[in-house]
Amino acid sequence: MTTLDRLGAAELGRAIATFGDALSMHQEAINRLNVYPVPDGDTGTNMTLTLRSVAEAVAGVADEGMAAVCKAIAHGSLMGARGNSGVILSQLLRGMTEVVRDHDALDGEVLAAALTRASELSYEAVQRPVEGTILTVVRESAEAARGAAGGGTALVEVLARTRAAGQVSLDGTPELLAVLKEAGVVDAGGAGFLLLLDALLHVVDGREVPAPPDAPEGAADRVRGGGDVTPETGKHVSELRYEVMYLLEAPDEAMPAFREVWAGIGDSIVVVGGDGIFNCHIHTDDIGPAIEAAIEIGRPRQIRVTDLLDELHEIEEERWVREAAAEGDPGPEPDPVPCGVVAVATGEGIRRIFGNLRVQQVVTGGQSMNPSTAQLLEAVEAVPAPEVVILPNNKNIIAVAEQVDALTAKTVRVLPTRSITEGFAALLAYDPQSTAESNVAAMREHAEAVVNGEITQAVRDSTCDAGPIAEGDWLGISRDGIQVVAPDLDDAACQLLDRLLDDHELVTIIEGDGASPGCTRHITQWLEEHHPDVEAEVHHGGQPLYPYLFGIE
Repeated sequence: MTTLDRLGAAELGRAIATFGDALSMHQEAINRLNVYPVPDGDTGTNMTLTLRSVAEAVAGVADEGMAAVCKAIAHGSLMGARGNSGVILSQLLRGMTEVVRDHDALDGEVLAAALTRASELSYEAVQRPVEGTILTVVRESAEAARGAAGGGTALVEVLARTRAAGQVSLDGTPELLAVLKEAGVVDAGGAGFLLLLDALLHVVDGREVPAPPDAPEGAADRVRGGGDVTPETGKHVSELRYEVMYLLEAPDEAMPAFREVWAGIGDSIVVVGGDGIFNCHIHTDDIGPAIEAAIEIGRPRQIRVTDLLDELHEIEEERWVREAAAEGDPGPEPDPVPCGVVAVATGEGIRRIFGNLRVQQVVTGGQSMNPSTAQLLEAVEAVPAPEVVILPNNKNIIAVAEQVDALTAKTVRVLPTRSITEGFAALLAYDPQSTAESNVAAMREHAEAVVNGEITQAVRDSTCDAGPIAEGDWLGISRDGIQVVAPDLDDAACQLLDRLLDDHELVTIIEGDGASPGCTRHITQWLEEHHPDVEAEVHHGGQPLYPYLFGIE
C-alpha cells in the first residue's frame, strides 16, 4: 500500500469507519478496564455506540468534501453520545473537526492543531477534570504531535510519534490515578482514544489495528441453539424467561459435555473462548442448572441473570406503537401542558410508577444502558409541552441530558437526579402548569431530601472504605459511596438501612432483578423489629442489576 501524505474527505471517512470497527472489536476489553466494582455505564460500550452514530452520519457524505464530512462527524458524535465517555469522545471529535473542516486535507500540521483543539474541548466537557484519564492521554498526544509536526515532517511520522507518546501516556495513567493503580489497569477512555490514532495509521500506511489485549488464543467456535433468534432479525424471540451469562474457567476438553447439558435446558446458546476461559450465554427457565453445569467442570464468575420478560414487553410495546401509527391510529395523545417531564428508567414497574406520577415520556436507560442524546431529544419533542424537565436518574446520563436544550426550540432544563428514588421524590413537587425553571427549583428540594440506598453485586475484586470486596459480594451503596460489603443479599440490605436510617418515617423499597419474596420479607421484618416507627412501602420495579433500591424520607 502506498503511504499517504495527506488525508482527503474520503480517507477521513474511511478512518472514522475503521475507528468504529476497532472500538467494536475492543469494546469488551475496554469495558473490563472499568475500575469501579459496580456494573455501570461501560466505557467501551458507550464509545462504540457513539461511534456507530458517527459512522452512519459520515457514510452518506464521504463524497461531498471535507466540510460535509466534518459536519457529519460533529453532528453524529453529538447525537449519538452515550454516557460520560461518549460525551467526552463527542467533544474530542468535534474539536478535531473545528480545525480540519477549514482545510482540504489533513496533514501533519493540521493533525497537531486538530488534536490540540480536541484536548481543549475535552477538558471543557468535564466540570472537574482529573488527570490520569482520557483527558491526559489526549493532551499529551497533542503535545507530541505539535513537537513532531512542522518542517515538512510526513503525516505517517507525525502519527507514529503521536501514537507512541499516547501509549506512554496511557501506561502512565495508573501513576496519576490511585484507583487505577490499585486495580492494576490503565484508563479505559484513554485506551479507546488510541484506537483513533490506530485507525488513522491504518488508512495512511496500511498498519493493522492492534487486536484486543488478553484475548484467549484459539477461541472456540460459537455454538447456538436452534431457537436463537433476536428482535434484530425480525423473527420470534425466545420464550424462555431468563438470560444467564458468565465467564467460565474450565478445561477445553470439558466444554463439549457442557454444551450438551446446556442444549437440554435452554436456547440462544453462545459459548465463546478457549485455552481455559469461556464466555457463556443462554436463555433458560432453569437458572440453577445453568449455573450448576459450570460449577461441575470449573469456576463461573461475573454471573449475571436478566429477566427477558421486561425487555420483551418493551419490544412489543414499541412494535404496537409502530404498527398503530402505520395504520393511522397512533392512540390517545396526552393532554398539552405548559411543562412536561421526560424520565430515564428501565423496568416495567418503574416505568409504570413514572407514568402514574404524570411523566409524559420515559426513555429506556440506566446502569449499563445509557441513552443517546438523540433518544432524549426525540422524547422531548414528543412531549406535548413547550417546556420540558429531564430526570436522568443516573449520574452517567446527566451530561448527555444537558446537551438537549441546544438542539430543540423547546425550553429544556435538567434536574440532575442520580437515582430512581430521587426521580420519584422530585415528581411530588411537579406542577405541569408551571415553568421548567420553577419546577426544577421546587423538585430539587424534594430530590435532595431523599436518602438513597442501592444494593448490587460486585463484578470484580476490589477494595473500599468499608473493607475488601470479593467478586460476588453484595454491596450497599449510598450517595457517599459503598457503605456495606456482605456475602448475603438480605444482610447487605439490612446493614445499609441501619446506616442510613435516622429520624425518618418512610422507607420505599423497590424490588428489581434478583429480589425474592423471602428476602423482601426478611427486610420488612427487620425494619419492624429495629425501626418500629418507620413505615415500609414495597413496589415492584423490575430494574436490572440492582435487586433493591431504597428511598428514605
